[in-house]
Amino acid sequence: MHKLIFAIALMFISFFTRAQEFNARVTVVSTRVANTVSQSTFRTLQTALNNFLNNKKWTSDVYAPGERIECNFLLNLESGTDQNYYKGSLTIQAARPVFNSSYLAPIVNYKDDDIYFKYIEFQQLDFNENRVAGTDAGVSNLTALFAYYAYMILGFDGDSFAKNGGVSYFQKAQNIVNNAPDGRGISGWKAFDGLRNRYWLVENMSNSRYNVIHDIYYNYYRTVMDNLYDSPKKAQNELMNVLNLLDNFNTQNSNTMINQFFFQGKATEMIQILQKSEPAHKVRAKEILNKVDVNNAQRYNDEIK
Repeated sequence: MHKLIFAIALMFISFFTRAQEFNARVTVVSTRVANTVSQSTFRTLQTALNNFLNNKKWTSDVYAPGERIECNFLLNLESGTDQNYYKGSLTIQAARPVFNSSYLAPIVNYKDDDIYFKYIEFQQLDFNENRVAGTDAGVSNLTALFAYYAYMILGFDGDSFAKNGGVSYFQKAQNIVNNAPDGRGISGWKAFDGLRNRYWLVENMSNSRYNVIHDIYYNYYRTVMDNLYDSPKKAQNELMNVLNLLDNFNTQNSNTMINQFFFQGKATEMIQILQKSEPAHKVRAKEILNKVDVNNAQRYNDEIK
């Protein structure tokens, strides 16, 4: 009997130890790819990318099945200039649960338009953080892209639960940027590739000058969102503290990528919280939001009454 109990206990330990970090759903859209390429190629790629994200152990932490991070990746492709090369966009969405509710709050909602890689059906998707560039830049760029966003999601998720909880994962993403594949058609990894790309996103999250952004992420999720259902008044007050931090950050560091990145997917959340806030908070919040989230300024003005 004792042996049976011990065996069952080992099974449970083994199960939870193997549980990985992501509950990821990758969708590959290939309607813009030349019809000379078999559609089975993209079905195989979709399966391979789902396995790559969900079956690889990305951290040393133990995640129970219910703790896996919910995320979606939409890879929209068209033919590249060379055979077996593809370009397109990758939309990344990730969310984390809010305490005492069934609501999942978005932590990442971003579209990367600098996607370019080489893929041949049944090609192995290997990633080695010590050899990010690999031996074929086109092939390596595919796994470097998905590994980069895996670590960025882990970083933002970690920051949302503990102060500076995501720092080690941002360092992993920074390593990928520093050693990224380099070749014709590959972009998004360097400062001169643009003002809004993979380089600048992780730079903003790793630059000590912007350390307050880690506090902003932690405060928004732990003191605002996680109090929303049990202590709505506290959540409303804490949101004003977060908005003041964002206002100061934006004033001191204008035009940073992370400021725009933070607000993607959050407008609806903030509007719903502020609609129930006291009048003085509404006035001050709209004043700040019109400066720091210009893309949604009209919504804030129209919906926060």
